[in-house]
Amino acid sequence: MTGHSPGSRQPGHIPVGGEDRWLLVAVAGLLSFVAMLDMNIVNVALADIADGLHVSAATAQWAVLGYQLPVVALLLPVGRWLDGVGMRSALLVAAAGFALCSALAAAAPWAAWLIAARLAQGAFGAVLFVLMPVLALRSVRPQLRGRAMSVPATLGPLGAVTGPAVGGLLLDHLGWRAVFLVKIPFCLLALIVAWRAMPRGGGLRLPDRRLGADAVLVGSGVAALLLALTLAPGSPGWLVLALAAVPPLGWWLRGSSGRPVVGVLRAARLFRAHTAVLALAAGFAAMHYVVALHLQRDDGVSATTTGLTVLAFPLGMGLAGPLGGRLADRCGARLVAVVGAALTAAGLLLLVPLGGEWSPVGVAWRLALAGLGMGLNGGPTQALVMGAAPPDRTATVGSSVQLARSLGFTLGPALATAAWGLAAGADGVTAGLTLAAIAACLAVALLALPGRGPAFEQEMSTGDAPAAHRS
Repeated sequence: MTGHSPGSRQPGHIPVGGEDRWLLVAVAGLLSFVAMLDMNIVNVALADIADGLHVSAATAQWAVLGYQLPVVALLLPVGRWLDGVGMRSALLVAAAGFALCSALAAAAPWAAWLIAARLAQGAFGAVLFVLMPVLALRSVRPQLRGRAMSVPATLGPLGAVTGPAVGGLLLDHLGWRAVFLVKIPFCLLALIVAWRAMPRGGGLRLPDRRLGADAVLVGSGVAALLLALTLAPGSPGWLVLALAAVPPLGWWLRGSSGRPVVGVLRAARLFRAHTAVLALAAGFAAMHYVVALHLQRDDGVSATTTGLTVLAFPLGMGLAGPLGGRLADRCGARLVAVVGAALTAAGLLLLVPLGGEWSPVGVAWRLALAGLGMGLNGGPTQALVMGAAPPDRTATVGSSVQLARSLGFTLGPALATAAWGLAAGADGVTAGLTLAAIAACLAVALLALPGRGPAFEQEMSTGDAPAAHRS
C-alpha cells in the first residue's frame, strides 16, 4: 500500500513501495534543524567577525542579513520551481551547496568574501526550507503524515532556539569560524543518506529568467517590510518604508507567477491556516525576545541562567513534538493543532501577570508549558496544510507556509519592541508579553473556527486511519 494514486505522481515523488521511508523523514528533520540553526547561530559571533575581519559592526551584520534575505526572497519562486524538478537531485545539490558555502564562509579572508558566501548559502537554504516538509510528506503513507511532519516541524524551531547557545559555546572555545563549520558534518550525513536512500526521479532544470524577476520583486518587497519593522522601534518614522513593499509585491501577485500561488491557496482554503502559522510564530518570537532581554538586562540574571531558563521552551517542545504527530494520526490534525496552540497561548498568558516579579523557576515552567503546546501544534498544523495541497503543488504550498512562519519570526520581536517602547519599565515588559499572548490566542481562534475545504477536512483522513496503521 503506497497511499498515493497514480495520478498523484510528479517529478520528485517518493514511491513508498510498501514501506514508509522514515530514514528520509529523519533527513528532512536534520536539514530543517541545520537550516534554522543558521538563522540565529551567527548573531552571537558578529562582534568577533567584525574584529577578525577588521570591519564595522554594520558590515558584519551582513553575515546574518546575507543569509536571511535570500531565504525570504526566494521561498515562493523556489517553491514553484521545485514542483517541476526531481526532488533527489534538488536535495543533493542544495545540501552540497549549503555545506560548500559554510566552508567558504569559514575560510573568508575579508568581508566581501564572507557576504558573497552567505548570499549563496541563503539561496541554497531557501531550497532546503521548501524541500523538507515536501520530503516528509511524500515519504510515508497519508495515515502516518502527522508523525512524519512533526519531525521537521519540531527540529526546525529547535535549531532556531538553540542557535545562540550553540554559537556561544563554539565562539568561546573555537572562535567565530567554527560557527560556520559546525553545520558541515550534518550536511554530509544528510547527503550520504539521501544519495543511498532516495529513489532516482526527475532531473534538474535551470530556473528560467522569470524566477530571477520573481526573486527581485518578492525580495525587494519583503526586504522593505522587514527593514521597516526592524528599524521602527528606534524611530517610528521608518514605518513609512513599509509602503515601498506594496508596488513590487503587488506586481508579483498580479503577474503570471503570483496568480497561480494565490490560486492554489484559495482553492485549498489555506489562507486562514497560513495566518495561524504566522500569528503563532510571531507570538513565540515576541515572547522569546522579551523574556531573554528582561531577565538579563532588567533583572540582572546571568547569561548562563538566562540561557538555561529560556531552554525550558525547546525542552518542552522537543518532548511534545513526537506526541503531537502521533495524536494527529489518531485523533485528527486540526484538533491536536488547536490544543497545542491553546497550550502555548496559556503559557504566554500566564507570563503576563508576573509584571516585575520574575524568578527563573517561575518563568521556566511557564515557558515549558508554552513549549509543550508548540510541540503539539507544529507537526499537525504542517500536516493540515501540506495534506490539503494539490499533489502537483506541494512545493508551492510548502514555500508559502515557510514564508508565513519566517515573517512571523521576524514580525514578533519588532512588534514586541514597539509595544515595549510605547510603555515604560515593567509596563513595557507586560505590554510585550500581552502582545505575544494575543498573537497566540489569534492562532487558536483561526485554527478552531469551523471551516470547509481540504485544509479543514484533513483531520478526517488522519483521524479515521485504520487501526492497522496506528502502531
